[in-house]
Amino acid sequence: MNKWVYTLLFALSTILVKAQEPGNGPQMADSFREDGKIYVVISVLSIVFTALIVYLISIDIKLKRVEQKNKQ
Repeated sequence: MNKWVYTLLFALSTILVKAQEPGNGPQMADSFREDGKIYVVISVLSIVFTALIVYLISIDIKLKRVEQKNKQ
């Protein structure tokens, strides 16, 4: 029962705090968008994310090989 109370309390606290008011957007994002640097940020993030995914897939493949080798 306490989990539900805490969950409800935390959910309502975000509404009461009003941390996501529409008028108070980040100023840095606006300046990046105006200068055209937002595309650089998005491309760097996508490259890092893609590299991370490729790395995790390669680790998974290597782990499967080791598991199959140990079964034999």
